[in-house]
Amino acid sequence: MNKIQLQKYLNWHSLGMRIGAAGLALLLWVFVVSENEYTMVMDIPIEARNLSAQKAHKKEVPEYAQVRLRGPGRVLFKTLLLKRFLSDFKLVIDLDRISEEYDFYLNEYYERYPQKVVLPPTYDLEYIEVVYPDSIHISLDEYMVKTVPVIAPVIIDAAPGYTLVGKQNIYPEKIEVAGPKEVIEKMNFVITKKDTFTNQEFDLNISLAIDKKTRSLLEYSQNSIVLKQNIQPISERIISEIPVKVVNTLPSLRLFVNPTTVSLTIIGGVDRIASVKPEDIMVTLDFAKEWVSGKSYYEPSVRTPEDILEWRDLSPRNLELVVTKESN
Repeated sequence: MNKIQLQKYLNWHSLGMRIGAAGLALLLWVFVVSENEYTMVMDIPIEARNLSAQKAHKKEVPEYAQVRLRGPGRVLFKTLLLKRFLSDFKLVIDLDRISEEYDFYLNEYYERYPQKVVLPPTYDLEYIEVVYPDSIHISLDEYMVKTVPVIAPVIIDAAPGYTLVGKQNIYPEKIEVAGPKEVIEKMNFVITKKDTFTNQEFDLNISLAIDKKTRSLLEYSQNSIVLKQNIQPISERIISEIPVKVVNTLPSLRLFVNPTTVSLTIIGGVDRIASVKPEDIMVTLDFAKEWVSGKSYYEPSVRTPEDILEWRDLSPRNLELVVTKESN
């Protein structure tokens, strides 16, 4: 941008600021200095009162209505500036006699019950009409409470050299949900907001908010749960004296396995593998599936606890199975 273009830009910018300042001054004069009356459309909260304890909303009630008000310019200007800080503006809807369905035609309703249009007494304002919406449909159902499990769609990845040990633990596992019977009866669980944790080296202990974006009409016994996940460095350990079992035998046969114990190496979280005992590992020979006449040596099956990453180095790899008939 050259000097001439820069000067033009600054001139226009300065002109815009002067026009804006003049417009603001005019607005202040009209609304603040002037005592003339004007009308203004303003968003006012809707408050549905006296809902029976045995009833719940099936559909949301609008939070706000656009209302036309009349008053002195200075009062309207003050209202416009301070309305977000004022709690005395509201349109009240009385649900005391509503059983299931009802349509409130707002202008007709507030013409009949003007006391339900609540405006601050210190503000010289006059209610004229509701501009939008022209009506509100109220739909109610029986109030129901149900206990459901919590599901946490959380992805946790351990850092290299670390592993997750055990399952994710949720506290509490179940919470109470209350609301319209039609909705509550179909609920089988509640879900938390999704999250992802990567490269974790330490135990996870986090608070997760219940996802309410599609369940705004419901009440929850609590708004969040705690999720814990144990994370440990990966290590390995040799386990010896693991007993071998022969399964699916026949009552007419006597079976002997040689040797009767084996050893192997397990890999997993350092604290987890330290607690593993020989009897926690299942080493078996399935006679019904594997035995072949004339064959003496068989490779056993190995099953370790679920939170062990893997096993290796079984010793010995093959076991002798001796089969004889029971003597009469």
